This record gives sequence, C-alpha cells and structure tokens, in this order.
Amino acid sequence: MEIVVTGRNSEISERFRTHVGEKLQRIEKFDGRQRINRVEVEVTHESNPRQPDTAARVEMTLRSRGPAVRVEATSTDQHSALDAAVDKLENRLRRIVERKRSHRDKHAPESIEAATADLPVADFETQASDDSGTHKVGPLDVQGDGPLVVREKDHESPAMTLDQALYEMELVGHDFYLFVEKDSMKPSVVYRRKGYDYGVLRLSVQE
Repeated sequence: MEIVVTGRNSEISERFRTHVGEKLQRIEKFDGRQRINRVEVEVTHESNPRQPDTAARVEMTLRSRGPAVRVEATSTDQHSALDAAVDKLENRLRRIVERKRSHRDKHAPESIEAATADLPVADFETQASDDSGTHKVGPLDVQGDGPLVVREKDHESPAMTLDQALYEMELVGHDFYLFVEKDSMKPSVVYRRKGYDYGVLRLSVQE
C-alpha cells in the first residue's frame, strides 16, 4: 500500500510521514488481500486565530481498483486531525464491510476491492473556482450577481442498480446519492433514514 503525504501551506516532516504510515496500519485488517493501492493524505494549515479548532485539516483518499473512499477532519493541530481522520476512515470501512455482510450470500467477495469491483470510479477532484466574475459571500464562491450558485459540475456516471448506488453512498460517507436507475432510467436519489434503512426518490419527467 503506497502512502503519499503532501502539505499545503506547510512542509511535512519525515517524522510525521512515518507517523501517518503507522496510523494507517489500522485499516489493513479491512483488506487482508492488500488490494488497497494507494492512500493520499493532504495536510492543510490555516493561520486564522479566530478559528483555532480548524487550524489543521487532514484529507484522506483511499484508492483501490474500486471507487475511492474519502474522509477529512479538522482540529487544533495536525496530529489530532490525523487521529480523527483515521477514525473516520476506519469507521467508514467497517460500515461498508458490515453492510456487505448483512446483504451477502455464500458467494460474497471478501476484500474491499472485490466487493466494489463492479462500481464506477468516482471523481473526487475539487473543481477550481473561476476568477472571472466570481466573488466571495462569506465562505462561498458566487458567480455574477445572482442567483446564489456556489458551484456547477458535470459528472459522468453510467446508469446503476439501487444496490450499486447504496455502495457508492457508503463509500463517500454521504447521507444521499444521486444516480440514474438502471432498470427505469429515471433520475433517482437514495438517502439514509436510520441505521441501515434507506429511502429512494425517483423523478418522472413530464413532457
């Protein structure tokens, strides 16, 4: 498993890189076949005395042959932010494995890579803001004089089954997921209600 640590607004020491590697050993138990190819860790430092609790941010992206899994955490320093991010990543992987166990049959795959092999790879790259006609409203980037459109982005994705959409939602840690249902070809949203209960909204387009 390759671990890549980068810093934004700061330099990362070799001691901290080693510490990251030691912390990430906790996730190896979720993928005994070592199918996780790469974990990208980005550490950001913000010098804002009014927000000391978010002075350090750690973002982690786990990449395998299946969809990426992404988490982030903020804290007063990079070490505690790292601890929080690793906790989130471990919890997310555990939820994926538990959900797979609750729905699997006797032929269920064992590894994360195998369990997500048939899912489309999601694009988690952050879209850069266009300086032309863009201004700040608080923490938001606003295009022109209105309406308030924070960001527009087209995302290519094949139609998928409801079960595939549930996996995608669990991987990114969101409470909802927008997709096109493969059987009906309708725009649909799956959302988490409580525990492992889910709801589905389907949009029927009228001419």
